[in-house]
Amino acid sequence: MPKKTAAKPISLATWNINSVRARLPLMKAFLDAHDPDILCLQETKVRDDQFPHELFEQHGYTTRLIRGQPGYNGVAIFSRLPLQLAGKLNLAGRDDCRHIAATLPDGTVLHNYYVPAGGDVPDVTKNDKFAHKLDVLAEMTKWSAALKKKAGREILVGDLNIAPLETDVWSHKKLLDVVSHTPIETEGLLKMMAARGWVDAVRHFVPPAETLFSWWSYRSPDWEAADKGRRLDHVWVSPQLQDSLKSARVAKAMRGLEKASDHAPVIITLDSAG
Repeated sequence: MPKKTAAKPISLATWNINSVRARLPLMKAFLDAHDPDILCLQETKVRDDQFPHELFEQHGYTTRLIRGQPGYNGVAIFSRLPLQLAGKLNLAGRDDCRHIAATLPDGTVLHNYYVPAGGDVPDVTKNDKFAHKLDVLAEMTKWSAALKKKAGREILVGDLNIAPLETDVWSHKKLLDVVSHTPIETEGLLKMMAARGWVDAVRHFVPPAETLFSWWSYRSPDWEAADKGRRLDHVWVSPQLQDSLKSARVAKAMRGLEKASDHAPVIITLDSAG
């Protein structure tokens, strides 16, 4: 009987592209360089009937699941593996295209989220955007707790717009009252992780003591030298998938290209169950 060959690890990338049509050359550069098997995008900013499919077709993404709206939000999943649409959640009472899910061939369910940024003022009485962000986070925490009861195989990716650890921001003390790193947000995100037992796939390889960012503001004239970043983009896996993780990295170089997104892609590899 012939020996069964080991399945090739799957590479999965998540990226807030900040308008897919405006950044097609950037997207092409990324796909040429990194060639992920599965690609999840956030903030595509295009309605479904105007989505630029050609580039993704050329790179072999035979499965393309999109959920968009004009000029705002939008999420998408592209894959060379045959995926099935697994759902589109509306968060905190709004149909604003912030979630899409797909089932992988091995039964793993992949969730792609774009959590609201929350505006500039971290006060729910003065800022409706911040209040909505916290409502979304609370709803996702309940959702995570429900997933735990099912004990399935899940992957969560996306721009969660929260940097939970002190080493996920350039200055913990200076950003304590800045939206994305306020205590109510970081504690809320960690509570959400605990509700399912999510494993932070990137911190599985990069120790929590080490600084790590995936976002650098457009406001900085020399973003790389200043390096005032935040880790807003995440990949989490359910405990059942922890042992399948092979590697994780932030493709920081993409932030330095012409007309870059302010986010860099996050890429993981993991074993496939077939």
